[in-house]
Parts: sequence; structure tokens; C-alpha cells
Amino acid sequence: MVERQPGAEPRIHNLRESCTSCSLNDLCLPVALDAAGIETLDGIVQRGHPLVRGQIVYHPGKPFHSVYAVRAGALKSVTVTEDGEEQITAFHLPGELVGLDAIGFDAHPSTAAALETTRVCEIPFAELEGLSEHVHGLRRHLVRRMSQAIAAEQEMLHLLARRNAEQRLAAFLVHLSDRHVQRGLAATPVRLPMSRHELGNYLGLVPETVSRLFRRFMDHGWMSVQGQSIGLDNPGALRLLTRSSSQVVQEHRT
Repeated sequence: MVERQPGAEPRIHNLRESCTSCSLNDLCLPVALDAAGIETLDGIVQRGHPLVRGQIVYHPGKPFHSVYAVRAGALKSVTVTEDGEEQITAFHLPGELVGLDAIGFDAHPSTAAALETTRVCEIPFAELEGLSEHVHGLRRHLVRRMSQAIAAEQEMLHLLARRNAEQRLAAFLVHLSDRHVQRGLAATPVRLPMSRHELGNYLGLVPETVSRLFRRFMDHGWMSVQGQSIGLDNPGALRLLTRSSSQVVQEHRT
């Protein structure tokens, strides 16, 4: 079950909502799953109170029992380096599954924590495996989602590797925009539920550098900022920035 902080008060109540009526079911569930299959799966899904910012879903070493689907809000995955420092390895948005990396280890290798008020669906894995024997397409969908998660992480690592600070931020914004499109949302604007410190931790940049790059991108007319909402005003320029060639970046600026 989701771990709760002492004294944490949920902001939202009466969260019971079936998978059938959930706007994210096309992302979480197999497209070919019929109404009876969805109802059967809905019977094992556990939905608790919303998490508040910083609240833990699971921690390293916790026995693996469930996978989690983000229903609203956002989560971050965090590992601890050999020197004891925390490293954010991923951000998880609505419709995305979390905890799949624990399947092969029988224990969670990282921490998952809420970035803001967040609702998750907890899906007991043993019961999910049992259902997959009877519900057509469920096992294949789960394997596909695992493959997609691995591919997405590898793609992001590739985008960030050997890139300078500007290119890392541009790659992150472009990737986030693409994930919005996959959820059926507009490519822009995108929401940043994480703080500048958390974004910098993920990108390997200090918060001051992140803020400076935001101002630089705004000065170039590539993006606009309104609170947590980021408008990608020139996505083509941002995509060019993700290339490793500094010559391409310089040519586009001129």
C-alpha cells in the first residue's frame, strides 16, 4: 500500500471512479480489452486518498507487490548514489505506469514520491498476473508498456548524453511535449509540476543554471512562462537544439 506521512491531510475525497469512466483508460488499459475485461480488472484496482507533495508511494527495498498508474498529478523516481546523494531518474505523468522496474527484483530499486497532489491507482501484480490468464490482451499489453517505459528512458538518456546545458533543457521540454501529445493533449503549453531544483537534479544542472536558461530561451522567443505552464513558442528551434552539433545551434540562432 502507499506510504502515508503522519498528519498529511488529503485535499480530495470520494475518489472512487471506475476504469470504464476514466479518461486515461486508453493509456493504462489494452485497446482491445472489452467491457467485461475492464470491469474484471477494475475489481482489483485499489484507489486511496490523494498523495500530497513529498509523500512516498514506495521506497528502495520495499517488497514488490503492485504496479501503479498515475491518475492525476505527477510522481518522481529517485535513487541514491554511492556517495549518498539523491538523483532523480524520471518524472511520471497521468496515464503512465510506475514500479515496473521492480518486477525482476521482487523489491523496488528506487523511491517514488509525489511532486504535487497526486492520485494513483494501485494494481496488485499477483492478481494482475492471474487475470492475464483469462483476460485477452492483458499480458501482451503489460509487456508492451514495460518495453515502452524502457525505450522512453533510453531515448531520454540518449538525448541528455554529451549535450550541453541548453541542449539538455531543450531535449527535456521537447520530450515532455511529445508525452503530452501521447496523452491526447496539445503539444503546447506543457506543465512543469517539478521545482527548478528537481528539474536541475534530473538534468544534472544547478537550479541557477536552469533559471538562467529559462530566461535565455524566453529572450530568444523560443518559450514563454506563466507559473507552471510553459509555452513552446518555437518548438522547431528547441528540436534543433537537441542535436549534438554546436554548429547547428549557432546557425539557428543567427
